[in-house]
Amino acid sequence: MTPSFELRLRAVALDTYRERVVVVHRHCPVFSVEGFQSLARLDVRAAGRRLSAVLVIADDTALVQPEEIGLSPASLAVLGAQVGDPVEVWPSTPIRSLGAVRRKIAGEVLSASDFMDIVGEIVAGQYSRTELAAFVVACGMDGLDREEVVHLTHAMASHGKSLSWDRAPVVDKHCIGGIPGNRTSMIVVPIVAAHGLCMPKTSSRAITSPAGTADTMECLARVDLDLDTMRRVIQQQNACIVWGGAMNLSPADDILISVERPLALDAEGQMVASILSKKVSAGSSHVLLDIPVGPTAKVRTRQRAQALRRLFRYVAGRMGLTLEVTLTDGTQPVGRGVGPALEARDVLQVLACDGHAPPDLREKALALAGRVLEFDPDVDWGDGYDLARSILESGRASASMDALRDAQGRREPPAPAALMHEICAPRDGVIRALDNYAVARIARLAGAPLVRSAGVDVLVRSGDRVTAGEPVLRIHAERGVDLQFAVEYGEGHPDAVVVG
Repeated sequence: MTPSFELRLRAVALDTYRERVVVVHRHCPVFSVEGFQSLARLDVRAAGRRLSAVLVIADDTALVQPEEIGLSPASLAVLGAQVGDPVEVWPSTPIRSLGAVRRKIAGEVLSASDFMDIVGEIVAGQYSRTELAAFVVACGMDGLDREEVVHLTHAMASHGKSLSWDRAPVVDKHCIGGIPGNRTSMIVVPIVAAHGLCMPKTSSRAITSPAGTADTMECLARVDLDLDTMRRVIQQQNACIVWGGAMNLSPADDILISVERPLALDAEGQMVASILSKKVSAGSSHVLLDIPVGPTAKVRTRQRAQALRRLFRYVAGRMGLTLEVTLTDGTQPVGRGVGPALEARDVLQVLACDGHAPPDLREKALALAGRVLEFDPDVDWGDGYDLARSILESGRASASMDALRDAQGRREPPAPAALMHEICAPRDGVIRALDNYAVARIARLAGAPLVRSAGVDVLVRSGDRVTAGEPVLRIHAERGVDLQFAVEYGEGHPDAVVVG
């Protein structure tokens, strides 16, 4: 039997994001044992629970003593032990499913059982970031065939919680992302809920974007609800807008995305599996998918969008989902605000039928809400838009959002950050293009999404006529250094807003 070693637990304040890390001192008695070198994997066991983590060696006794083992917050949360508890450490056993990953790297087609094994060990925390990257790249190099995408989707949906509802249909709406300010879900959900359809909207937080739906909704209400609270909210209000990560739905998805985004990989097969596995886990029966198309969107050509639509439909059919896919304009940001508080402001303006509400956000949200309403068998095809507009203009959607905020735990949205700088048109002319990536980058440099009040107001649209010196972007930041970073990037990238 492989020997174990007992050490005393210590908390180490290291932000390792999702990487599970343990720290031991170089003079720790286990350091010289084979299999305990830096960046090796260890099994840490305490109180009947087990953690597989990457080993980091420290030389500073202020960080960890020779007889101690330091756990990052992410590792402590998994192990569930207390500081000072005795813990045992063991050399990790090899990851069984890595053989399948190597076969994928070599170009083989993997089976359903291969994907179940891989996803199971990913969710169990067996894979390091390096091994996760190997799997992500292997699936993205030559892509996954249609059956492999089905197998991956099923595996991701099978590992984690699955929700079920005693109502039908259970509807959802999702956008593949990449368009700043595209916060339509927070308008669609209260419209659909006011009509009476069940819409358990589980959303993600931003990883590389200025805001996710969960980040923006968190400006208005709590989103980290447990399952019982979520069910109560839906029973009362027909819908919710919550952070899916709090409920362990398709947990492999967030893990894989945390590797894909920094590598700038967005393979179609993995995108399909990511989105549809979460819809299956959330108990949805009918889903509307928004694919924006544009030169700086995720999907840049209509040809690719059509191919992606066919793949989504095939996999959704195999997973038992009714899926409708709509191709929308992805040539520029949607709405005015980019960043959680600014987007929340836009959403509330649309719901209140405020004359200052961004008209493009309103119209897109109404079009999408209308399509979702047509999942109701009592709503005739083609009548959804008018029904959605009636619900919005009557005030029922605004009342639905108010009730939803109260049920989830109301919060008052923060005001836009006080530090501001306007980027102005360099000449008289017409706005020829807005770059989605550049606008999102400016908002992130300003502090979004971690600073909820930070971001960018997009003051123009393509086709608008402007004069030299007229503001086209307004940057909001809480800290001077963030404002400086955002301004330098914005001034140095005139392609963010092209005046011709």
